[in-house]
Amino acid sequence: MLARAWKWIAAASAVAQIASAALPDVDLDDNDSIAAVAKIVAQDMMSFYPPYGGSAPGWTIGILPGPPPEPSVKGQYFWWQAGAMWGTLLDYRHQTGDDSFDQWITQAMLAQVGEQLDFNPRNWSLSMGNDDQAPPEDQPQWLALAQGTLHSQMNMNRRIDPNANTPCAWGLRWQVFSGNTGYDYINTISNGCFMNMAVRVGRYTGNSSYYEWAEKTYDFMRGLKYISDDYQVFDGAHEPHQCRDINNLTFSYNAAIVLQSAAYMYNVTDGAEKWKREIDGILNRTIISFFGDTGVPLERNCELVAEEGCNTDMRSFKGYLHRWLASTMKMAPYTEPTIMPLLRSSLRAALKTCTGGANGRMCGFHWREGRFIAGPGKADDVPGVSEQMNVLGALLSVMRTESVRPPLTNATGGTSGGDYNAGTNGDYDPYDRFRPVTTADRAGAGVATAVFVGVFAGMMAWLNWDQMRGGGAGLFPVT
Repeated sequence: MLARAWKWIAAASAVAQIASAALPDVDLDDNDSIAAVAKIVAQDMMSFYPPYGGSAPGWTIGILPGPPPEPSVKGQYFWWQAGAMWGTLLDYRHQTGDDSFDQWITQAMLAQVGEQLDFNPRNWSLSMGNDDQAPPEDQPQWLALAQGTLHSQMNMNRRIDPNANTPCAWGLRWQVFSGNTGYDYINTISNGCFMNMAVRVGRYTGNSSYYEWAEKTYDFMRGLKYISDDYQVFDGAHEPHQCRDINNLTFSYNAAIVLQSAAYMYNVTDGAEKWKREIDGILNRTIISFFGDTGVPLERNCELVAEEGCNTDMRSFKGYLHRWLASTMKMAPYTEPTIMPLLRSSLRAALKTCTGGANGRMCGFHWREGRFIAGPGKADDVPGVSEQMNVLGALLSVMRTESVRPPLTNATGGTSGGDYNAGTNGDYDPYDRFRPVTTADRAGAGVATAVFVGVFAGMMAWLNWDQMRGGGAGLFPVT
C-alpha cells in the first residue's frame, strides 16, 4: 500500500455531485449517472469524425482529419489518434454496455487492419510507428488482429540487431520503415505498447511465453534507464548514440502505459513481489510528477512551456493516463485506495472546463484552471477530439470497479478466433526463428481464441477489447 497523504483526499471522500453549466449533474457514486454524461461527451467527440451523423463521400473510413502539417497545428490528427479514439469508445462500450457506437467502431477497425492483418496499412506507411499499431464471423477476428500486430513487432526487422555491440540491441524501433525520421529512435512508448500487448495476449490465451517477451521488454527499458532508479519514465534515446542520449522529458502516457503493463504482470504472476515493487515505484512517481498535491493532472513538459505549448498529440495524454490508471486498479486491486481519489478529484476539475464550443459543452484541456479558456492563443482551449477523449476517459475511470467485469480470458467466456501466422508477412516464422515448432504448438496456436488487445499509444485502439477468447501453449520463447 502506498502511504502518502494528499491534501485533496479528505474532500474526495465526500459524496460527489458535479455540476457543469452545460452538462447534466454527475453523481460520482452512481454508474448510471456517469454513463449518461459519458454518452453525451462521446457523441461530442464523434462529431469530429466526418462520417458520423452524415455522409462524407470519399472519406477514408476509420481516420480523423489530418495529418497535421506541423505539430503545433490543432484540429488535425495523425493515424494513431483515430485509433486512440476508437480505443476510448471500446472502453466506453465495455464500461457502460451501450452498443450505440458498435457499427462505427467495427467499421473503422476493420477498414484499417492492413494487408497482413497487423494494423500496418500501406496508405499510412509514411508515418507508421511501432507505437501505432468484435467483428462478423467472416472478418478477421480480434485475437488474430492482436496477434498480427504483436507478431509483426517480434520480427527482428522491426528491432535493433540483437547481436549488435550496443546497449540498444534488441530494442523495438519507433518507426517501422527505414526511410522515416525516427527510425533510429528507440522510445518508451513503442516498447511499452509492445510489452502491454504481450502480457495481455498472454493473459488471455494462457500462453506464458508471451510473458517472457513482456518481462524482457520491461527489463530492457529499466536497463537503459528509460525508467530511472527513482521511477521517472523518460521518452527514449537514439541508436547512433548507444541509447545513452536519453530524452529526459516526461509525459503521462509513457508512465501510464508502463504502469498498466506492470499491473498486468502483477496479475498474471499472482502478485509477484517484483511487480508490486515496480507498480509502487511508478505509481508514486506518477502522482508526484503529474498530479502533485492538487489531485489534478498537468502535462508539465508542455503546459508549462508558454511558447511551444501542447501539440495535438500531447493534448490527448490525460485520457490515456486516466484509462490506464483505472486498468491498473483492476489488475492490482490494492492500488485502488490510492488511485481512485486521484481520478475523482481530477474528473471534478475536468468537468468544469466543459462549457466551450458552439454547443456550449465542449471540454477544455487545462483542467487546473477549472474553466474553459476561450481565445486564439496556443495555451487556450480549442474544442477537439483530444479534449473530449480526455474527459470521456476520466468519466469511465471512476466507475466503480466492483460493478465492471474485468477483461475476459479464454477460461472465462471469450469467443474470438486467433491465427498464429498473423503478422508474419509470409517471410518468416516466429517459431522457427527461436526454436523448432512442435505439432502441439501448431495445434494449440490454431485453436487459440481471443482477446482484443487494442490500442495503444499507445495507443492502439485494439488493445482495449479483452472480451474475446484465446488458447495456446509454449509459443515464441524470447531470445
